[in-house]
Amino acid sequence: MAMFNSFSSDIGIDLGTCNTLVHVKGKGIVLSEPSVVAIDHETKQVVAVGTEAKRMLWKTPSNIKAVRPLRDGVIADFDMTEQMIRYFITQVVPRRWFVKPRVVIGIPSGATEVEKRAVQESAEQAGAREVFVIEESIAAAVGADLPILEPAGHMICDIGGGTTEVSVISLGGMVVSSAIRIGGDEFDEAIIRHVRTVHNLVIGLETAEKIKIEIGNADPDQKIVRMEIKGRDAITGLPRRLEVDSIEVCEALQEPTRQILEEIKRALGQTPAELASDIVERGIVMTGGGSLLRGLPRLIGRETGVPVMVAEQPLLCVALGAGKYFDNMRVSQRRSFR
Repeated sequence: MAMFNSFSSDIGIDLGTCNTLVHVKGKGIVLSEPSVVAIDHETKQVVAVGTEAKRMLWKTPSNIKAVRPLRDGVIADFDMTEQMIRYFITQVVPRRWFVKPRVVIGIPSGATEVEKRAVQESAEQAGAREVFVIEESIAAAVGADLPILEPAGHMICDIGGGTTEVSVISLGGMVVSSAIRIGGDEFDEAIIRHVRTVHNLVIGLETAEKIKIEIGNADPDQKIVRMEIKGRDAITGLPRRLEVDSIEVCEALQEPTRQILEEIKRALGQTPAELASDIVERGIVMTGGGSLLRGLPRLIGRETGVPVMVAEQPLLCVALGAGKYFDNMRVSQRRSFR
């Protein structure tokens, strides 16, 4: 077994609702692409995967459909997920490699046994020799370089595309863990609903994501930022321009950000007193793309009274943590992984 391990590629995968990142031992993050697959319904053939497939979302002819095979952090389409994982693995593993890779995949801690098995089987069918699944909170904490094996409390809040996971970790295991199916996608949907309700303008997910990135915020600064958007008038059906500002975008995002804040408060309320004192001292560490929403760390810190910091590389933490599985986790700590 040791000989096989020395010749194989150890791969860590952050299988996200929006994006998939792949870490290869000795190389770091080697791939980051959208979790999208385009398929021709007539031939049943995969037309494109990743970045190329995302360009086709909502812009394809009737015979081609671009889909996201994961929903809320878990597999919604097994066949498409297998095709996607297979594509990503072949992109990062040299063809001359004669030993199949060992693969570690980060998934939400709230995933059911059926969902976990679906992820494992997808990777196995895609060509992995061994497959391990790891809770995203553990992976994110390891990727953020938190000393989770210490007998001390560490709180991590990972906001991905489809889920937000809040966990308290000590001695390599999760003492408190909860997940809600609210994330970056819900931020986009909230912006779409607001623009439609308030301005009678229909916009797509791509435009909503652009609004979120450019002027989105959870706790606005005094400076008001504006941007022009384009969409379809919900009444006339004609194309129309509209200017939106950061204040109304903050209003649009109030509900999803409130739900995330309530989940953090709930986790803090369930934390044992001694670990809670550690968290007050060490703070809450935020990871995932949603942690980059302007003002969100400040809002959480003010509402909880606990210091909040964003990890150095929040978008990469889960993939980095999954990639460190074999090197950093002793056999006795593997009880923390399913």
